[in-house]
Amino acid sequence: MAEPRARAEEIRRLIGPLRVPPGRAVTLAKDFDPRSTAGLLHEQDSDQSLQATVELLAEYQDRLAAQATTGLLVVLQGLDASGKDGTVRHVMSGVNPQGLVVHSFKAPSAEELAHDFLWRAACHLPERGQIGIFNRSHYEEVLVVRVHPELLEQEHLPPAARHGGIWKRRFREINNWERHLVENGITVVKLLLNISREEQRIRFLKRIDQAEKNWKFSPADAREREYWDDYQEAMSDMLSHTSTEWAPWYVIPADHKWFARIAAAAVLAHALIELDPHYPTVDPATRQALQEEGRKLEAEAHTAPTADSS
Repeated sequence: MAEPRARAEEIRRLIGPLRVPPGRAVTLAKDFDPRSTAGLLHEQDSDQSLQATVELLAEYQDRLAAQATTGLLVVLQGLDASGKDGTVRHVMSGVNPQGLVVHSFKAPSAEELAHDFLWRAACHLPERGQIGIFNRSHYEEVLVVRVHPELLEQEHLPPAARHGGIWKRRFREINNWERHLVENGITVVKLLLNISREEQRIRFLKRIDQAEKNWKFSPADAREREYWDDYQEAMSDMLSHTSTEWAPWYVIPADHKWFARIAAAAVLAHALIELDPHYPTVDPATRQALQEEGRKLEAEAHTAPTADSS
């Protein structure tokens, strides 16, 4: 594994082209290639590279939990079959489960629909010292709901809130909410797994052909492909309006699963390196008390019976 400083530089170079510059108008299909591997890595090196980054994540997560003053929220978005579950499973494989909270957002419940659209996301934020992952997120409200505007009827909005630039208003509200989180110690990192239409088709076929993967597929998934262009437009608009200095988007090429996992792990590692959490230090009096307790424990070695003495 490279020295920490060199590894941090490798990570920075890898993720730089994936970051959506704040204020940039994005056309997803034109600006980001889902087949890219950044020209920096090859599949035969992927296991070693991912393992090195996972080890780095585990070290920094331990520091984050010990310091317990800041947290990390990871927003994971992507179309069906883009690899969201696999990304979580592989990237977080070395992390202490006690410091990790993953929440998958499904269709909103009746209770959630009775609140504002950010309410259910706020209920699942990570604590200080934790890494929280939103598998899908509050951004469904400017993606799925935008592609299927009839869903707005279920949200019990007053008439004035249904019109007058609702999507730009929601972009503004999301940006303000995420800024509030960051200013209160919760770093926000957002990943869009960018899969091509052809690769999604191939993965759907595997889910149909392989019995052990049938549970992952439903006819509704295939029907959503009819709205492919609408989703591309909605995601482009989302990236253009909500990649901010305080909560940037990273577009992860997802056609090659091995590269998507390396890139996602690198973005998370970069965020933790920038946070730079440290193990707490104790004051001299506490340190002296700890040393005294240590001496007592050492003394017990001379008086405690051995396993063979009973």
